[in-house]
Amino acid sequence: MEIKRDKYLNRLIAHQGNQRVKIITGIRRAGKSYLLFRLFKQHLLDSGVKPSHIIEIQLDDRINIELRNPDACLAFIRKSVKDSKPYYLLVDEVQLMPEFEDVLNSCLHISNLDTYVTGSNSRFLSTDIITEFRGRGDEIYLRPLSFSEFATTCPSLDFDSAWLQYITYGGLPYCALLPTAEEKADYLTRLFEEVYVRDIMERHHIQYPGQLEQLMNIVSSGIGSLTNPKKLENAFVSMGGEKLSDRTIKQYLDHLTDAFILERADRYDIKGKKYISTPSKYYFTDTGLRNARINFRQLEKTHLMENVLYNELCGRGFSVDVGVVEVNEKQADGKYVRKQLEIDFVCNKADERIYIQSAFSLPSMEKRQNEERSLISVDDSFRKVIITADKVIKHRDEQGVLIMGLEEFLLNPEASF
Repeated sequence: MEIKRDKYLNRLIAHQGNQRVKIITGIRRAGKSYLLFRLFKQHLLDSGVKPSHIIEIQLDDRINIELRNPDACLAFIRKSVKDSKPYYLLVDEVQLMPEFEDVLNSCLHISNLDTYVTGSNSRFLSTDIITEFRGRGDEIYLRPLSFSEFATTCPSLDFDSAWLQYITYGGLPYCALLPTAEEKADYLTRLFEEVYVRDIMERHHIQYPGQLEQLMNIVSSGIGSLTNPKKLENAFVSMGGEKLSDRTIKQYLDHLTDAFILERADRYDIKGKKYISTPSKYYFTDTGLRNARINFRQLEKTHLMENVLYNELCGRGFSVDVGVVEVNEKQADGKYVRKQLEIDFVCNKADERIYIQSAFSLPSMEKRQNEERSLISVDDSFRKVIITADKVIKHRDEQGVLIMGLEEFLLNPEASF
């Protein structure tokens, strides 16, 4: 079954021919090779590019072992460019070649060669890989399947059934196509342990793997909760584990975010217009991996929905923070007390801003008013939205807050707001 990734394909097309290396990054098994060698290659062929002008190098294939030598690979590439027409170089698992940065930078000197690469080890997956190209590379960050993409893999399921599958097993393409729950769970569990954890251990030379394992368990159990290294240090002690410094915990968290397993959302003081350094929230790039980490316990729909919304908003190109708004609240004794209210997501893209609350259910007027209290405390004209899993018709209430259903938000990204 072919899964369309039009958003990412269009990004590759938009960067086509710009004299820069296109670097497809993202968590392992998100479909980077599929995007490049299946979808983008087909686009080139459909656009009239001759097969002879597409240079494919899959370095994980034993037949290409000689091309893992950087000098041999560069010589092969130069030899393959035989005329002045455009050529396209597609390289997979480029990290298997030593000094691959030099090879790719050398490719930029071939004026009619357009270069695209993917990689799948912890070094290449790190968020700092783009710096290796000294400003001469464009990163296309490939996320796991969004819900709308995932839904195309199970067209026979209604929204509620597909949603339950998605929050439980996530959006890694191969996992989405597995037929049974047992196979999905086994795949995710093995992938986390045998690929992601091992990559981090090897890259950062982790001497005490048990510490990293325990930290992952703690973070997995508290997705969407405000935390910081000091709180996590205390959590280690309360669980009977060995004491870790907050510095070591911060390093481990950075390793997990560099490998695209976790993403951090910082707190932003809306009225003060400044960031608050701590605490922050951590979300998993894929909810299936989070659930596998804790053996599919603690499947709280409220927190998983918040995690999915965070991923969806980031996938739509928003920079997403956790909002903080201070208000003066009158007490029973007539005195006023300063309180901080939270807005789940402050979403920014260029000059656009949207405030969003994730509310699994709005069973009463009191609950709705509680959810929108922080939104209406913000004195500006930007859009304010509550997304609920309830079946509702999209509408604005008397406070001007847009209330919309989860299904419409996820399946109609272009018309959501």
